[in-house]
Amino acid sequence: MTTTPLHPLHYPSELQNVICACVYSFCLPPDEPSLDPLIQKDYGTPTALPSSLPGSSWPEPVARRTLANLCLVNHSWYEAAKPWLWAKVEVRLPITWLSLVEEVAWDYDEETVDQVMEKTIKVATQVAIQSSRSVSRHDDEKLLEESIIETLSIPDIPDESIPPELLSPAVSRDPSPRRLRPKSKSPARWKLIRSISDAIQNVFDKKEPGVYVPTPHDPRPGRFIRHIDFNHFRTIGMRRSVDEGVHSRFVTGDRVEAILKEMPNLEVFGATEYMDGALTLPVLKELFLRGAPSRGRGRPARGRGLVIDTHDNEEEDRERRRECRDLEAVDLTGCVSAVFVNALTEFVTMYLQPQADGEADDEDDPSERRDRRSRAVRFREEPLSIPGLQRLGLRGVKSIIPRILSPFILAFPSLTHLDLSGTRVTPDILIALSESPILRLRSLALARCVRLTSASIKTLLVDSLVTSDLEELNLYGDSTFATDLSESDLREIITKATCFTSGALVYLDLSSAPLTRDLLKMFHPQPKLRSLGFSHIPNLELKAITEFLKTTAPQVEILTLVSTAPELDCGLRPTPPGAPRGSARQSSVALHTQLIRPLCSPPFSFISSSAPTPAPPTNLRVVELSTALLSGLGAGAGAWRIVRSKGGRGWYVDTASGWVSQFGSGQGGVLRRDLEPEHPFRVEMEKLSKANGNVTSGVGWHARKMEILHGHGMLGREDGLYGAASFAHQG
Repeated sequence: MTTTPLHPLHYPSELQNVICACVYSFCLPPDEPSLDPLIQKDYGTPTALPSSLPGSSWPEPVARRTLANLCLVNHSWYEAAKPWLWAKVEVRLPITWLSLVEEVAWDYDEETVDQVMEKTIKVATQVAIQSSRSVSRHDDEKLLEESIIETLSIPDIPDESIPPELLSPAVSRDPSPRRLRPKSKSPARWKLIRSISDAIQNVFDKKEPGVYVPTPHDPRPGRFIRHIDFNHFRTIGMRRSVDEGVHSRFVTGDRVEAILKEMPNLEVFGATEYMDGALTLPVLKELFLRGAPSRGRGRPARGRGLVIDTHDNEEEDRERRRECRDLEAVDLTGCVSAVFVNALTEFVTMYLQPQADGEADDEDDPSERRDRRSRAVRFREEPLSIPGLQRLGLRGVKSIIPRILSPFILAFPSLTHLDLSGTRVTPDILIALSESPILRLRSLALARCVRLTSASIKTLLVDSLVTSDLEELNLYGDSTFATDLSESDLREIITKATCFTSGALVYLDLSSAPLTRDLLKMFHPQPKLRSLGFSHIPNLELKAITEFLKTTAPQVEILTLVSTAPELDCGLRPTPPGAPRGSARQSSVALHTQLIRPLCSPPFSFISSSAPTPAPPTNLRVVELSTALLSGLGAGAGAWRIVRSKGGRGWYVDTASGWVSQFGSGQGGVLRRDLEPEHPFRVEMEKLSKANGNVTSGVGWHARKMEILHGHGMLGREDGLYGAASFAHQG
């Protein structure tokens, strides 16, 4: 007879950390995301990729609930699960934001620096004594604490070539009493704890080399946070007056700066227009100057350069930022407030555009002129570069002038994802990007950039190695802001650009470009292309598009045809006198007979019914159409249904087609075109169709906005404010 143990099994701490890390990774989006809206219901265990149902990852609430339950098992599981429970933070409500600030930031009025240091040193000393064999419990703990304080108080050893009498007066070099005076009045808590831990280790290395000293306990979780975004943050519906909204903001620059100081491992930051008033200059410095930018500049060579006061606040912040991780992704979609624009302008002027001699205003304070002059000298000796940032989203940042936008973008030499849609980017900026020797982009969005010229786009795509590895290209334009591409330049791009000739593109949007039947025939085969945008090309025939998909891009699943093709104009386009005028009925018939039936139906054959049905010539299953044409389609035909977004976009979707996988089949995700009416995926698509636009902002296909935070580019799935920019709005 077997008995169940009364106590849970004990696992090594390393194994517990691995288990918690796996639980956290299970909720992360896969490298190859699904093109369909996410289905949050439980339809089985995630199996293989790509797969729309079952999902290819756990829902995030499931993983967070699992980690929260692990924290309740015992203390060891709590220590293993807590870092992963705090790894990703999404700010949604004002009350949760205020709670986050209270939990992460350090309130110096409630708990002073001296109190924290004394308490931490005392507790850490007791734990270290328990771990040591050379120091007995009967030894004087006071003596050990004083040794640690003395180690922390030792100043940096000056250069021997400089006489000591020239460094400081003799009185100031006398050893201070046994009391620790921190250099900064507002240091970061994690930096303070790390300094105390290093000091304890140094003391014990002298007494007993090799002894393990546990790290002092820090109750603040800021050091665990790697991802923070405000994608879902709103204050709408709180019945606040205009005065409260202006003078009593929840997300302020001081609060954002306070929590950023306590996040040394932060890698991803996302902002929106609902909190861009908090993106002040100190916040931008905390974001962009952490890591390598602070390690590579600001400290002159020994014996030369500028003499910087070690007690200066700027130098202390630089020392703290040196120990932080580099930021990998920043999404600033829709940030247009005056506070943000002025802060970014000042940041670029201060660190990226050195002030010329004699440019300073004579009425400025002498100390400010001295600071600007010192920064200019350092800039000429060592230009500021931010090599850690890989993904940058500036979609809709319309208020930044080109003089500021250019040096800001060029300061990131390691970018792989860049979204400049709807900005004031100029041809000079594209030319400067094309001349970069190390920049290699994988995803680029230049939608609705009205200042760009056809020649500058051609230079970047044809004559530069920067776009040679490009997999996603968004050149979307509409009738209001059309893409300024000439037919000759477009021909060169199609036939000579490496990203087109290599066949590596998975997302392409050439909406409003001057495409013709002849240009479509010049395309090289695109075997990986999954999402294609051909909207706002009124003179491109529907039969030419059908032939292009059959012969050149048979793997395309999503196609946009808003205001494209004369056969789909629904009679809204002006016609010459005497010419026949189309109608919505004729356009719907042309859509099915000239596009859907030739591309989505299996070819006719005389094979017996027992043989497997041949596959359709293409993978097309979603077509984006204009509102007038969608209204003319009614309830759809066969398995095709209309799905509308939360905004003005709409799609004609084959609900019987989708990437599905079956547990234990060993085949992974398979694109099926014959799903049964009761299949869960088909049922969910039918629900979206019946919702008639009353859906979440994450419902849609063929995103307009680049997914920055996780690095999935134009094929990424997003909801919240980012999802609205991706799928709800036409532009």
